[in-house]
Amino acid sequence: MERTRIVQRLKDLLEKPPDKEYKELYKFYKRMCKERQHLFTFLFIEGVPPDNNASERAIRNVKVKQKISGQFKNQRTAQNFAKIRSVIDTTIKNDMNVLEALTLIAKLQPRLQTD
Repeated sequence: MERTRIVQRLKDLLEKPPDKEYKELYKFYKRMCKERQHLFTFLFIEGVPPDNNASERAIRNVKVKQKISGQFKNQRTAQNFAKIRSVIDTTIKNDMNVLEALTLIAKLQPRLQTD
């Protein structure tokens, strides 16, 4: 089975540590040893992507916002942006209409805040 061969190849590679004089390579090696049980999750669990592109796309909007305006003016604004963006990203991920989802949320009764 291909999956078994891949996992065995990693095990073989990790049995031969690089020379410690190559500090960056050795740090990478140590990290791979520590996280080896998580490296091939996508091979064992259907639906888990082999990359983190979705995560990178999700944070892209925040970085664009920061780049355009330079920063969020305060903590609350940043949190509100993150909440709205999370709803939009989740809606898109679930193949739903974003405008319909936001309209539905806007029609909900707001909760009274008690301080």
